[in-house]
Amino acid sequence: MDNPARSALTGPHARFAERHGRLLRYPPEISPWLVLPDEPDEADWADVAALAGPGGSFALAGYHVPPPAGWEITFRADGVQLVADGLVPAPDEEAVRLGPADVPEILDLVERTKPGPFMSRTIELGTYLGIRRDGALVAMAGERMRPPGWTEISAVCTAPEFRGQGLAARLILAVADGIHERGDTAFLHAAADNTNAIRLYESLGFRLRRPIAFLGARLPAVERRRAGTG
Repeated sequence: MDNPARSALTGPHARFAERHGRLLRYPPEISPWLVLPDEPDEADWADVAALAGPGGSFALAGYHVPPPAGWEITFRADGVQLVADGLVPAPDEEAVRLGPADVPEILDLVERTKPGPFMSRTIELGTYLGIRRDGALVAMAGERMRPPGWTEISAVCTAPEFRGQGLAARLILAVADGIHERGDTAFLHAAADNTNAIRLYESLGFRLRRPIAFLGARLPAVERRRAGTG
């Protein structure tokens, strides 16, 4: 749990793992998370460059070592990890299972609500549930990383015009119900300054486990040719 991406990619999500040297990552169309050794050296960063490619981007969780000079930091955030401790899962009759055909609508909702990274194939990581009103997807939540014995609840979001109706809470409990049924324990991450979300999670039965840092970076694009060459 201290490095959930590593635990997932060497465990239940091993089928998604791409390897290069000592690195692991999800395919970028599934998730941006990349796993470095605890103390990356110059060779590891060279492997990141080879794996991501010129202009490629990636995200790290739980690392405080900055990338090499010249690599762009796209985001840096302090977060918290919370685990279910007293949560009572409950199915929801209005929640519907989302699939690949729903991805365009999911991506639109994600763009409007900014719950965190969601890519064209993120839906493959686990169960995603949504609530529709007049046919339109207005709220969703689902499963992301799966360390052994644990499942992360992620992409919790509600369209602005439908907030305040308890839809997010209902979907969290419904996703947690499926997690509980297979014997896993739910956990999730939140930005440390997102006090409203943390308050909601704690009211549902999550407790703070640890702080965790998130960092996103982008490699330099292909270098320009020197003058007089080519």
